[in-house]
Amino acid sequence: MNIGTQLLILEIPMESFFGKTTIYPVLLKDEDGLTLIDTGMLGQLEPLRKAISDVGEDISRVKRIILTHQDIDHIGNVHALLDLLPNTALLAHKDDVPYMTGERPFVKLTPERIKQMDTVLKQQAEDMIRRLPDLRFAHILEDGEHLPYGGGIQIIHTPGHTPGHISLYVPAQKLLLAADELLVVEGELVGPAESATPDMPLALKSLDKLTVLDVEKVLCYHGGYYDQNVQARLQTLCQERE
Repeated sequence: MNIGTQLLILEIPMESFFGKTTIYPVLLKDEDGLTLIDTGMLGQLEPLRKAISDVGEDISRVKRIILTHQDIDHIGNVHALLDLLPNTALLAHKDDVPYMTGERPFVKLTPERIKQMDTVLKQQAEDMIRRLPDLRFAHILEDGEHLPYGGGIQIIHTPGHTPGHISLYVPAQKLLLAADELLVVEGELVGPAESATPDMPLALKSLDKLTVLDVEKVLCYHGGYYDQNVQARLQTLCQERE
């Protein structure tokens, strides 16, 4: 799916603890190449490659990767991508970078959770954790920062789901790339999943930052696209929180 001429929505089937689902990474197009927002689940390099091909692009054109947060369904293919494209620049918010470089243990990917994984996924998770110190971030993102990619994006720090979770605002499209701050469930826009959000009060407070944006469309990493009176719905979610 294209939104404007510089933003491509990828669709990747994924197996999770909750069954089969679809995730929605994003490509931003510029003359110098592509910016990939999130990389999919562990072991999904080939599905990611196919999703990029399905929207008419080639994975070799990826020049930058913005990681919205540390969860394995968002950073799962970062090492595989860097093995393929070693000059690719990594960007993430300062509050999640220490987890992605192994300085701190992941918030949710605990040893107990890894033990519950099947053999293949467990091995992939352990391999990823072992390689975390190899990650080098070309740019550390700050709340409110503007970047030129895809015609212009703004970084919105929306902590709670993880300490350094970010959403991205695309002003030219009045589009919010919500990552995991919002979900679409059975056609309705809802707040973050409580079962996957360690600091739910903070995540709900982060919704306030979204209500001040001029948003007509939302893309959620889980649930996909939503465009039904978005600002009113965001206000409702904030009111329901109280």
